[in-house]
Amino acid sequence: MRVVYVHGACVTDGAWWWHRMVEPLAAHWLDTRAVELTSAGTDVAELGDLYDDIAATRAVLEDTDEPTIVVAHSYGGMVVTEAAAGLASVRRLVYVTSVMPEPGETLADFAGAEPAPWMEVGNDGTISARPETAAEVFLQGCDDPAIVAEAVRRLVPQSMAAFGQSPAAAAWRNVPSTYVVCTEDRGSSVAWQRERATRADHVIEIPTDHHPFLSRPQLFADLLARIALAAR
Repeated sequence: MRVVYVHGACVTDGAWWWHRMVEPLAAHWLDTRAVELTSAGTDVAELGDLYDDIAATRAVLEDTDEPTIVVAHSYGGMVVTEAAAGLASVRRLVYVTSVMPEPGETLADFAGAEPAPWMEVGNDGTISARPETAAEVFLQGCDDPAIVAEAVRRLVPQSMAAFGQSPAAAAWRNVPSTYVVCTEDRGSSVAWQRERATRADHVIEIPTDHHPFLSRPQLFADLLARIALAAR
């Protein structure tokens, strides 16, 4: 069985964000793969949108018939909800401090009318996380300054178009789902997460910040291993 990870908004290099999970998941006999989304990046002129991200994720999910657990982080929930639809290899969806949209719902619908104070809207059709507040809001639980610095270095603009687009299918209606509430997340409140989680089949709460795969990799790997074992 493998675990496929789909990262959130305003970051690049999905494999790096997932790199602390590879070894602990391998200890549980789980292969891993991180999808590289195109709606965020340094070249604003080349940014894709939600549908490009869905296509990129679908391509990874279709490249083998191996049983798969799909982990969707934050914005990644918008992507996975359509990308995983109708694939027999996908055994469970894991939404981490994320959204679980219905067709027709956009990320903007969940985020509210105004951007959060730690986000910055550009005049070029993009939105970005403010690097000066990112560590305090999203990574306060990570005790490795080098990891935090590398994370902040990978913050990039995100296409605003992706925030106004919606999936055409809802995989979670047919695929078993788990929602992971991160109770120390300062970017998405616990109440907001619990409301999103009402659509999931199973809800787990863990005492981590917005990025448990960076701040508590062993804890998160053990959790995913239990989910994978149950999905076999």
